[in-house]
Amino acid sequence: MDNRLAQHLPQMQHVNVKLLLRNPEQVDLEPLIPVFHDWIRDQVGEGLLLDVADYRHVDAGPGVVLIGHEGNYSVDNTDNRLGVRYNRKAALDGGNQDRLKQAVRAALIACQRLEAETRLGGRLRFNGQEMEIFINDRLLAPNCEATREAFDSDFRSISEELFRGSKYSMSYDSDPRKLFGVCVKAAQPFALAELLEKLG
Repeated sequence: MDNRLAQHLPQMQHVNVKLLLRNPEQVDLEPLIPVFHDWIRDQVGEGLLLDVADYRHVDAGPGVVLIGHEGNYSVDNTDNRLGVRYNRKAALDGGNQDRLKQAVRAALIACQRLEAETRLGGRLRFNGQEMEIFINDRLLAPNCEATREAFDSDFRSISEELFRGSKYSMSYDSDPRKLFGVCVKAAQPFALAELLEKLG
C-alpha cells in the first residue's frame, strides 16, 4: 500500500449505511414526503432535521431525502437497489467502530420508524439480510484496492457483531467511478430490533 494513502485512510468519516428493502416494487415513495415533514416538525431522532428533497424523477437516484445538519436520511434507489439510507455528513469523534456503529444505528432506527409508519401501509420492510456501507468521501477513501485493505478489518468487525450466530459474505464493487463501499449479506434474516440489540 502507498504509505501516503495509509496515513490518511485509517480514520473514516462520512459513513453511509443503506438497509436493502424487501419487495421494492411494492414501495411507493410519495407518502414518504409528509412522513419526513412530520419528522422535521417533531425533530425525531438525533441531529437537526431541516428539509425534504424529492428526487423521484431521477432514475435509479436518491429517491426522497430528509436533509439534516449532521446527516441525511433517505429511501434511496441508487443502482436500482431500494433501501433506507443514512448519510453522515458532519465529522464524528471516536474510532472507526464508533463511526460505523453510529451510522448503522441511525439507519436501523430510521428503518424501524418507517416500518411502523401506518401511512406507508406496511410496504416498506427491511429484507433482514443485506446492508451496504459506504464512505462518502472520494478524497479520503478512493475506490481502490489500497482502501479495501485499509478498511476491510473494520467492516468485518462490525459485520461480526451485527450478524453473530450467522455466516455472512462481504463484496466490494471495484468500479472507481463509484463510492468506496461494501455490501454485507447474512445467510439468514435478522429483525431490526435484534440488530439494534446486538449493537448494544
